[in-house]
Amino acid sequence: MLYDTHAHINFSAFKENYKQLIERSLASGVWINNVGTQKDTSAEAVKIAEEFGEGVFAIVGLHPIDTIEQHVDEEESHFKTREEVFDYDYYKKLVESPKVVGIGECGLDYYRIPEALDKSQVRAIQQPVFEQQIRLAKESNKGLAIHCRPSAGSTDAYDDILQILGAQGAPQRFEIHSYTGDWTTCQKFLALGAYVAFNGIITFDKTGRLAEVVKNCPLEKIVLETDAPYLAPVPFRGKKNEPAYVEYTARKVAELKGLSFEDVCQATTLNARKLYAV
Repeated sequence: MLYDTHAHINFSAFKENYKQLIERSLASGVWINNVGTQKDTSAEAVKIAEEFGEGVFAIVGLHPIDTIEQHVDEEESHFKTREEVFDYDYYKKLVESPKVVGIGECGLDYYRIPEALDKSQVRAIQQPVFEQQIRLAKESNKGLAIHCRPSAGSTDAYDDILQILGAQGAPQRFEIHSYTGDWTTCQKFLALGAYVAFNGIITFDKTGRLAEVVKNCPLEKIVLETDAPYLAPVPFRGKKNEPAYVEYTARKVAELKGLSFEDVCQATTLNARKLYAV
């Protein structure tokens, strides 16, 4: 069994076939957290989770890039964000569903800065929204999925996340989604009690940085994810990602840590179930 702690089956990329995709994942022994990024995708994540029994859950929240209207034009992502003000009561209502296991994905993103703004302005918009979602995670006793993407060649967003968690008090259960930082920064998150999430990036990272992090990170603090439909692992680069492909990330973790695939599956699934209390 494996647990994909972070997928976006609620996104339009899967609109026509999400049921078949989920059924295929469950049949292959993969559980799924379906993650929202705004009101509509969070509500859709809950709706989809409620259509299935065991093994399909929802995480609800507001993504930092969706706090500011902007164009995103990257290798795998081409869309315009819709500026949303965080509605605490709206998300608190969604949390009432027993299928909601977490808050997020929320955090800070300095990689995408609209031309009309600078980093300090973006931080001033994103930080209060992140802090409110930390509060909601604590109040509802849910896991917190933190998005953190620094500006190119920097650790700035990681540094700010660490400062905020230190000042606010980290939730009892939280993860750093799609970790791409260095081992030094990772140790600071581990010291706060974080789980560290790895996805297909570790199968094609050429820097060696993530290999070092995976090798050093305690297995009991690692969770796995796909971030589907994005970041498909080798050997599916250039194709639409899906939860069943989390297997390839697990195999890469096993290779880097010198462990059996079965041991990695067992440990990371247990970690994910602890993190999201399922």
